[in-house]
Amino acid sequence: MTRYILRRLAISFGVLFVGSFLMYVLTINSGDPLEDLRESTANNRDTLIAARIDNMGLDLPWYQRYWQWLTGVGGCFVGRCDLGTDRSGSDVLSLLQQSASATLRLVTIATIAAIIIGIIVGILTAIRQYSGFDYVVTFLTFLFFSLPVFWAAVLLKEYGAIRYNDWIADPHVSVLQAVLIGIALGFVLQGVMGGRMKRRLLTGGVTAVFTISALLYFTSVGWWRSPALGPVLVILVALAFAVGITALVAGLGNKRVLYSTLTTVGIGSVLYFVLGGALDEPNWWLLLGLFASAIVVGLVVGYFMGGYSRGQAMGLSAVTAAFMAFLTFADRLVYAWGSFLQLKPRPISTIGASTPNFPGDFWETTLDWGAQLLLPSILLTLISVATYSRYTRSSMLETMNQDYVRTARSKGLSERTVITKHAFRNAMIPITTIVALDFAALIGGAVITENVFGWKGMGAMFKTGLTQVDPNPVMAFFLVTGTAAVIMNLVADLAYASLDPRIRR
Repeated sequence: MTRYILRRLAISFGVLFVGSFLMYVLTINSGDPLEDLRESTANNRDTLIAARIDNMGLDLPWYQRYWQWLTGVGGCFVGRCDLGTDRSGSDVLSLLQQSASATLRLVTIATIAAIIIGIIVGILTAIRQYSGFDYVVTFLTFLFFSLPVFWAAVLLKEYGAIRYNDWIADPHVSVLQAVLIGIALGFVLQGVMGGRMKRRLLTGGVTAVFTISALLYFTSVGWWRSPALGPVLVILVALAFAVGITALVAGLGNKRVLYSTLTTVGIGSVLYFVLGGALDEPNWWLLLGLFASAIVVGLVVGYFMGGYSRGQAMGLSAVTAAFMAFLTFADRLVYAWGSFLQLKPRPISTIGASTPNFPGDFWETTLDWGAQLLLPSILLTLISVATYSRYTRSSMLETMNQDYVRTARSKGLSERTVITKHAFRNAMIPITTIVALDFAALIGGAVITENVFGWKGMGAMFKTGLTQVDPNPVMAFFLVTGTAAVIMNLVADLAYASLDPRIRR
């Protein structure tokens, strides 16, 4: 395996070298970097031209400039990274650090959300093949996949930002609106759950009644502007998640795993109150440390309580602990929503990655950051969900028709065990390739998204460098996207070996 990884790394460096060479040559030959100054009538035109020539090194041969850039990138391996300057003399490395943080958090969140949603939807449509739910999801996925990014972005800005901001100023849900939303959700959920007509009617009816009641209650108490979850709801949702994930993966008959996940929720409930004061004004390092600690607690609980199902108990307990940590984080954010609206009456902005000079505390600032991230993340997620769901559906259907799956069914194993332990793992092998390619593709697609939403990310830097025939910002963009593509492909290869031991040979 070590030889294989080293060989892949060597090939990847070769690909990056050739790609960087082509990118540099194409960029410097795409126009004249001095065109705007040659046409200028300013008195200091010659001084400006001389300054730009010096900043961009235009007095040197192209191959010498490329070699300077390449040696500067090589210095990154020894802590002396130098990506040169742009045509105005600004350090490109500093520009990249500022823009990469915005783009990578956008792409990472969109990728994770698309993977989770796409795989779940793909599995459900494979299990419910040729059902009404399958046809509706198929239609929607093809619709999302074919949406022009700029058009979908305009729709999101209109309905997800402008009209929502108008509504949240005086939020109200009428009885008719609540009934229509409840019926729509009930119809969708009964299609997902399936079953006989009696079960469908019961599922849809209960969902509709619950949704209508909740919407009318939230409107009557002013919950939309002053929401709260509270410890009771957090604990109940965490318990439901623990039981649900245990039933899905291990089965409720496996008492050791069930008790392990429930114990994890119990410990998390105690820590919810113990750590309340520390979360009043935290920082990201504290939150990351607490999140990692929660996962460790889950692993320890699973280790000591798992018994013969120790591995499964550790995994599910860790997932349950991570979910409860997320619920606690969400509870704090929801509680801060009222004060956030006082600082920013129109919470969803259509332009920018953050509100300049925002005066809020940690939770209010996080809400502002999340509100700015919401619309572009939804846009990128919708496009990727279509790909993941279709590939997952196709892969699951192919796997479920294999002989070993038929054998598992003939042995009397439950359908849950057949799907989770036999079909799902093997179906994920081709999906790892899509994940690797999609991450790099999303960074490239973020150029359009950032332009529409006014984000100052790598997309804006790439566009500016290309328009101004300035190679260093363009090469910085290539360096990040190319490296991301190489790393993700290497991760995909390692995931292959983890999912299918035969590949290791």
